[in-house]
Amino acid sequence: MTSALEYIFGGYRKAPPFFLQKHMKKFIAFILITILLVCLQTKSIYAQAVSDPSANIKGKGQSSGFDFRVENLRNYLEKFNSPLAPYANDIVANADKNGLDYRLVPAISGVESTFGKYIPNDTYNAYGWANGNYSFTSWPDSIDQVSETLKSGYIDKGAPTIAKIAKRYAPPSTTWGYNVKYFVSKIDTLPLNFDI
Repeated sequence: MTSALEYIFGGYRKAPPFFLQKHMKKFIAFILITILLVCLQTKSIYAQAVSDPSANIKGKGQSSGFDFRVENLRNYLEKFNSPLAPYANDIVANADKNGLDYRLVPAISGVESTFGKYIPNDTYNAYGWANGNYSFTSWPDSIDQVSETLKSGYIDKGAPTIAKIAKRYAPPSTTWGYNVKYFVSKIDTLPLNFDI
């Protein structure tokens, strides 16, 4: 017994979709050519092979001249008219030298002094050291000392996260660590280079 649909449309047969019925060979050829072209276009490029004589391959401890982190940090600090903005390169270099995330020191300065804008005169203390009563000799000196101390006095001594640094850096505060994390995420949305 045949159903009404089989009677009207005929028996069930698997036919290609309508748009492929007349052009099946062309369609298959198009797909194969597209796959072939994609495969031919994807190849590995090695910097050593494509660099011209003026290019230098960055080795450990060498600088390539441009670091997006420096420009990113400088642009961010300039939004706040921070006196630290011209020292973005120093901040990144000291972070690299001490194995810190480049956003940590400026984030602390954001919490402690709105990125160095509100500090005691001529102290260069954007970090709240000694409740603002400590004086550095210059911005580069402050960046260097704070970076080294964060590494040797905090991270190397069992405080590898912002939360643990907060317990030693600003012990009475329950919001300091959260605020530092906030500025870290605003400076750059990349994940932290160390655990939170």
